[in-house]
Amino acid sequence: MDLFDTISEDIKKAMLAKDRVRLETLRGIKKEFLEAKTAKGGDGTLPDAAATKILAKMAKQRRETAVIYTEQNRPELADNELAEAAVIEEYLPRQLTDEELTAAVRDIIARVGATSPKEMGKVMGVASKELAGKADGKAISTKVRELLA
Repeated sequence: MDLFDTISEDIKKAMLAKDRVRLETLRGIKKEFLEAKTAKGGDGTLPDAAATKILAKMAKQRRETAVIYTEQNRPELADNELAEAAVIEEYLPRQLTDEELTAAVRDIIARVGATSPKEMGKVMGVASKELAGKADGKAISTKVRELLA
């Protein structure tokens, strides 16, 4: 069962459980998935890799919005955004720890043969493909820069 079907099944479960936050979040996810499936130039399918990118983007948006709400002293809205982010993150692959990220980036640097910060582009090309969904792009970039310096 792919991610799209899993979300559809979980919507039914959330309805039965009367879990409002989960239901609304899952409906939002399904809406984004349907838009991606029917986008111009698409073939009507949504591979799990594309679905994972959508989920990562949605989770990041929720976390950023929660920070803004917290800064504006609106904790009830921030709590709702964080609850939605938690639901979305359940469908994302487990995020790498700092040590795991360091080891993965070191391995990629060794395979690519990069030795200086000038070769960051080569490393980032491979790292962003291999670590997509497992680590934030900003964290990957910071780690690559740190290890090549």
